[in-house]
Amino acid sequence: MSYGFDNLAVYVHWPYCLAKCPYCDFNSHVRKNSDEENMRRSLLSEIDYYADKIGNRNITSIFFGGGTPSLMSGQTLGALLDKLDQRFSFSSDTEISLEANPTSVEAAKFEDFAAAGVNRLSLGIQALNDKDLEALGRKHSVEEAMGAIALSQKYFNRSSFDLIYARMGQNLSDWERELKQALNMAVAGHLSLYQLTIEPDTAFYNAHRRGKLILPDEELSAEIYDLTNDICADAGLPSYEVSNYAKAGEESRHNLTYWQYGDYLGIGAGAHSRMTYEGKTYASSQFKKPEKYIMAVDSQSHASEFCDLLDAQMMAEEMIMMSLRLRRGLSYKDFKSRIGQNLENFINKEILEALEQDGYLIQSSQSLKLSEKGVPLLNHILGKILA
Repeated sequence: MSYGFDNLAVYVHWPYCLAKCPYCDFNSHVRKNSDEENMRRSLLSEIDYYADKIGNRNITSIFFGGGTPSLMSGQTLGALLDKLDQRFSFSSDTEISLEANPTSVEAAKFEDFAAAGVNRLSLGIQALNDKDLEALGRKHSVEEAMGAIALSQKYFNRSSFDLIYARMGQNLSDWERELKQALNMAVAGHLSLYQLTIEPDTAFYNAHRRGKLILPDEELSAEIYDLTNDICADAGLPSYEVSNYAKAGEESRHNLTYWQYGDYLGIGAGAHSRMTYEGKTYASSQFKKPEKYIMAVDSQSHASEFCDLLDAQMMAEEMIMMSLRLRRGLSYKDFKSRIGQNLENFINKEILEALEQDGYLIQSSQSLKLSEKGVPLLNHILGKILA
């Protein structure tokens, strides 16, 4: 599978959720009655609009995210895939992923989603005990989670599920036991493991500020992270990105496009794009509120809140930020191909050498990557080299 810059990944955002999780800062909206019919019509219109704009590109992956895209019907999902097939080029090898929650209502749709063309499911499990699921605001039980994992492996060739670690009151032995249980269930060979972070404008942010939410300290969080890497590597699922672990060949092709700074088209409320056409690369973002999104598409066939031309400096910084998340790091050859200039034109050589000398970065003749010591300090390192 090639992730060359002539290819395209497509992201389709479904903004509706049954409830807002207290840690979530994604563009998700709770509505008593979600407007599936009008949302479907708007998404189809946007696909037509952008296909006319950028031409028939080869799609390497399609990802339905949210929100909770498993709340949509199989008919809506099928219509969107049919439209993408009409307007772009993709094959039976194209990765088609869908995020889902493991409630029994959503799991009952898995067979329909597979029949519509989805070949990879990503389940939002988050925890494997009911107490923590409740604390995280999740609407499913451990029993439902295990049932959904089994169903995902029955209906889809590839599947993954998410867990959150460094949770409230969690210690090393708790997480070790839970992670080993997860690895025993992850027969498809992919896990996404995220440290619980406190994001502004979330319920957890307000609780944390009031001292009502106590998380593991930095030292314990670092120990949990190191333990996670060791256990997953021993199980044959080494990390290929800061928060993602997979057997060889089971990496998320869609997310690799982001991290390798390929072109991607975002359709739907709040979706982002990085698209190259007519020799220039543009960054765009759609209106976030579902009702405003639908109104904008009705009036102008798309809902871009902005569409900005990116210069070489902006693109270089974004590519460095994304590629250093990968264990393989940033390829100098890919950087030159994408940006048109060498990396040394955008990073201070003295700072780079100092970080390498301190053991945070590793340079070779072909790439730049973080060391094991540097991975947990990614944001700090980026602040240094992009200052």
